[in-house]
Amino acid sequence: MPEKTLDTLGLGRPELRAWAMYDWANSAFFTTVVAAVFPIYFSSVAAADLPPAVATAHFATATTFALVVIAVFAPFLGALADYAAVRKKLLAAFLVVGVLSTAGLFFVHHGDWQLAAALFILGNIGVSGSFVFYDSLLPHIASDGEMDRVSTAGYALGYVGGGMLLALNLAWIQYPHFFGIPDSAAAARLSFLSVAVWWVVFSLPLFRSVPEPPGQPQVKGMHRSGLFRATVAQVSGTLAELRLYKQALLMLVAFLLYNDGIGTIIRMATVYGTEIGISQGALITAILLVQVIGIPFSFLFGSLAGRIGAKAGIFLALAVYTLVSLVGYFMTTALHFFILAVLVGMVQGGSQALSRSLFASLIPREKSSEFFGFFAICEKFAGIFGPAIFAGMILATGSSRNAILSVILFFVAGGILLACVNVAEGRRVARETEATALMKS
Repeated sequence: MPEKTLDTLGLGRPELRAWAMYDWANSAFFTTVVAAVFPIYFSSVAAADLPPAVATAHFATATTFALVVIAVFAPFLGALADYAAVRKKLLAAFLVVGVLSTAGLFFVHHGDWQLAAALFILGNIGVSGSFVFYDSLLPHIASDGEMDRVSTAGYALGYVGGGMLLALNLAWIQYPHFFGIPDSAAAARLSFLSVAVWWVVFSLPLFRSVPEPPGQPQVKGMHRSGLFRATVAQVSGTLAELRLYKQALLMLVAFLLYNDGIGTIIRMATVYGTEIGISQGALITAILLVQVIGIPFSFLFGSLAGRIGAKAGIFLALAVYTLVSLVGYFMTTALHFFILAVLVGMVQGGSQALSRSLFASLIPREKSSEFFGFFAICEKFAGIFGPAIFAGMILATGSSRNAILSVILFFVAGGILLACVNVAEGRRVARETEATALMKS
């Protein structure tokens, strides 16, 4: 691909391409495990002996527990990464947890819903924890003018990578005998193993080509207990300093609210579709459709942000997500699910990529991991409240439809707060802080 085209897409330098490839690598977990194959396998095989609504509630509860764990520890891990310059090492540690847990799903059989839930929890902790350090590398490799394009390029490559493996997994499940696989259940278990391998292989460019940003010079030779105390003090200091970054803080709260709705739709759509009787083939094909549509639209959102701004791009995505919730409430057929998939594919990558890059532009680079630790809190608690409400509504009403409709409230509330974010002021404060820190060093 010509260098000018790569530059336009946000992939003009080797370190940018290597960074974006981690989205390619881990997206297989989200497409196959979180969104498509595992929710169906959990409901129809691992939890086959349970009533469908109860199986859905257990799936939502497992999701909630995993996100609580990473939300609690993310700020401290982020502070440690900034202070000791161990972003890539911690990313690798969480990657190993996620990969081994995902591979372990191969051993889940009929009735093993407790094992399935435990491994799913660990897999979510692994992938979510790795994102704290992955996201925090963005402002160190991309300039302010590049961040929107680089972030959306990462999501676009994620759609390509996740979609390619999901397509292969779908072929295995739909035509197992053609590939020499005994049945669809065995094909589903094999797909989990393929995700683990895919995740490891395509993560390697990041570790080879993305440099580790510097940490604090006083860390060298510091005892572990001293490093622990310094990390805790760093988090406490940043909490106190958040008032100085009012726009970043406001962005965090807005993101917490609207991403709650986005996360609920992503994580619960397939298991909800299974509950109302949509076939496995239709569900997985629709998820694959999301990946295909997401590729050009992610790049489009990066280009659009250059013209109208990242904030306006997020507003556009939230309007489409409101429509998605309405479609989900009235959904009864596979056609409805395909319409929902098209709408989600148009905005899923763009909304999340622009949220990531907008926040990155509002924070000082030397504290990127720590601030993205707080970003992770908002992201994970957004994933906690939605599935928790989803599970509660199921238990209270016996139906998932009211929970789907209630998601709109999160988009409206988040959008109102986002409108209050003064992007220019937030960026000015962050850059002034960086300049002051540079002069002191």
